Amino acid sequence: MSNAQIVGALALACLVFWLVGAYNRLIRLRGEIARQFVPVHEQFVRRNTLLNQLWLALAPVLVNATPRLDALRAATQQVDTAVARAQARPSRRDTITGLRLADAILSEARAHLPIPSAPGTELTELTSQLQASDATLNFARSQFNAAVQAYNRGVKQFPTLLLVGLFGFRVAGTL
Repeated sequence: MSNAQIVGALALACLVFWLVGAYNRLIRLRGEIARQFVPVHEQFVRRNTLLNQLWLALAPVLVNATPRLDALRAATQQVDTAVARAQARPSRRDTITGLRLADAILSEARAHLPIPSAPGTELTELTSQLQASDATLNFARSQFNAAVQAYNRGVKQFPTLLLVGLFGFRVAGTL
């Protein structure tokens, strides 16, 4: 082997090792998105369970607010569907965008719902549990978004950018 062939073989080996390393890094970052979605999923399920309990508690009390209660119920079901879709592919931008929009609709339905306040009642307890659940969900969401941002930075870096189209990596969406 000549010196030129040896240098060429070494350059090719370096390129292959870099390709494998960059690919593995993107796979690891995408896997981190999936791992960080698990607590988000759990908190959405917990919050929707509490919202269903709230709906059941409010239905007999707020007879005049039936359309608002129905809007809350429909928005909760829409979030359940969006969470199930996002759980299957948490690194896909469209599924996360759908979840974010469904959650915004649910927030709007919750904002328009009149909740009577009577200290020491089941409604007060449910409201405080919902506030705690919202805070925990926001924390889990921030952890998920941090993982998404790390992945997106990896996808957009120059040398790695060359692999993105080749292996089908796409920019992920944030909650």
